[in-house]
Amino acid sequence: MAKPAQGARYRGSIHDFPNFDPSQDAETLYNAMKGFGSDKEAILELITSRSNRQRQEICQNYKSLYGKDLIADLKYELTGKFERLIVGLMRPPAYGDAKEIKDAVSGIGTDEKCLTEILASRTNEQIHQLVAAYKDAYERDLEADVIGDTSGHFQKMLVVLLQGTREEDDVVSEDLVHQDVQDLYEAGELKWGTDEAQFIYILGNRSKQHLRLVKCIRSTPEYFAERLFKAMKGLGTRDNTLIRIMVSRSELDMLDIREIFRTKYEKSLYSMIKNDTSGEYKKALLKLCGGDDDAAGQFFPEAAQVAYQMWELSAVARVELKGTVHPAGDFNPDADAKALRKAMKGLGTDEDTIIDIVTRRSNAQRQQIRQTFKSHFGRDLMVDLKSELSGDLARLILGLMMPPAHYDAKQLKKAMEGAGTDEKALIEILATRTNAEIRAINEAYKEDYHKSLEDALSSDTSGHFKRILISLATGNREEGGEDRTRQEDAKVAAEILEIADTSSGDKTSLETRFMTILCTRSYQHLRRVFQEFVKMTNYDVEHTIKKEMSGDVRDVFVAIVQSVKNKPLFFADKLYKSMKGAGTDEKTLTRIMISRSEIDLLNIRREFIEKYDKSLHQAIEGDTSGHFLKALLAICGGED
Repeated sequence: MAKPAQGARYRGSIHDFPNFDPSQDAETLYNAMKGFGSDKEAILELITSRSNRQRQEICQNYKSLYGKDLIADLKYELTGKFERLIVGLMRPPAYGDAKEIKDAVSGIGTDEKCLTEILASRTNEQIHQLVAAYKDAYERDLEADVIGDTSGHFQKMLVVLLQGTREEDDVVSEDLVHQDVQDLYEAGELKWGTDEAQFIYILGNRSKQHLRLVKCIRSTPEYFAERLFKAMKGLGTRDNTLIRIMVSRSELDMLDIREIFRTKYEKSLYSMIKNDTSGEYKKALLKLCGGDDDAAGQFFPEAAQVAYQMWELSAVARVELKGTVHPAGDFNPDADAKALRKAMKGLGTDEDTIIDIVTRRSNAQRQQIRQTFKSHFGRDLMVDLKSELSGDLARLILGLMMPPAHYDAKQLKKAMEGAGTDEKALIEILATRTNAEIRAINEAYKEDYHKSLEDALSSDTSGHFKRILISLATGNREEGGEDRTRQEDAKVAAEILEIADTSSGDKTSLETRFMTILCTRSYQHLRRVFQEFVKMTNYDVEHTIKKEMSGDVRDVFVAIVQSVKNKPLFFADKLYKSMKGAGTDEKTLTRIMISRSEIDLLNIRREFIEKYDKSLHQAIEGDTSGHFLKALLAICGGED
């Protein structure tokens, strides 16, 4: 069994089996494979209940007793994914890594993700053992094989990692941290190109604690939690990745991976494996997982610490928001107006020209084009576009031509008119806009529809949901930093969500205070409140709202929390859901692509590919068509 560092607790899910008898185990396995067929249940039960060190003793005893190679017999008796998993468990860790690396660089193509996963996550000692095992198993030099199958800066980074020379001292020099930050900045931001050698040296050699302070590195368990999630989400399962991680981390940090998995994905690793696999393969994986962490949304202590740290990161992170649509450098409103008129004149419409102009100008430039169009031709450009275009493309182009506040006002109006109310659209807009944006929307709504937004919301919604929307629609969220009432605010949240030990007021009063906290406190303050909530209750506020509340009130509070935590990720999730499954929610897709194009669509793209392992560009390409597709891709701004 792998030993934890001195003073650290063991965080694996597989332990040494008590009263271990390698000869008895060898006999049990022999009998399970003797005769016609094999007892797969007995094989998986025994092998997943022994540590790797004990399995090596079983292999030796098996050969001594029966003159046969246990791994060879297992390969012969078992098949498919179950065979790969069981055989993987029987190899010493270094030889298991060596086999994965060999497969990654053999044949046509290279499995770069496998190479990265192994070489970037192993300790110096594990790297040295891997290099020796590779030499022993294949009589080849690992570094030479990696060099022969990779190229460029990726190759250089892998070669540095293969040296196994990363600093391992947890005592970090603040002076060196500041120097490395400066060096990385000068190597990247201050040059036309990038000094990759400096990045490779620092990332490949500094200790993990040092790199965390430079903010270059995430935790190893978080990395593996994400890899496992991506291996199982969507259609099909990446079984090689799933097997490799479950085997290699079972005696190292599986408990940490489980905790982060549930915190990040709102489901346990156990439940996802259970729903995504089958047969003896599933049973063996669940044994390696070691337990189900779904306990009504409550964290066990280590997971609560992870959630606390996530809110800490959200509180201190300073992310530069970037759109994908920028002002055209050689802007000429006169030429654009004439080109648009020509594109709509006569029989037929030149949609390509319209798309090229409208999607490549900023909103301010589009307003200039509208004015110039009217001055030149005495015509309303919006009316002409509406006459010439139709369907999804018309809604997209006309939306882009409207000033942002007037576009949001129109979306709110449409969400409330006719039979039924589009609560999701109301929530998406009102829960995510800044004070300045909300105030501009109020003015635009009054100007366009001769009615206040508050009156419209009052007429079309009711109860607590109405009160929350009206509060958000006032645009009075505090804009300063955190204040000293965060503990009191966290206590109110705990009481209203019914997980506090004491109560400090009647239910109605608490509900009003909770609404006030979520609708008027600054984002910076709320991040600290939600962090304090985890510390106080051992629960995550988002999970608790989902569990304790229902309907539209739950949805709007969850949207506020998600927006506070990571607004680009909130929109990335909305975009993904608008395109997944049968059919496309074109209204949501269009609304978000328009409204975020000059604010944070580039950030949304990054969150999208990070979470869903596919680019927003790819998702749009696979789910839309024709001129609508072309216009959306132009707004998207690139392939990640």
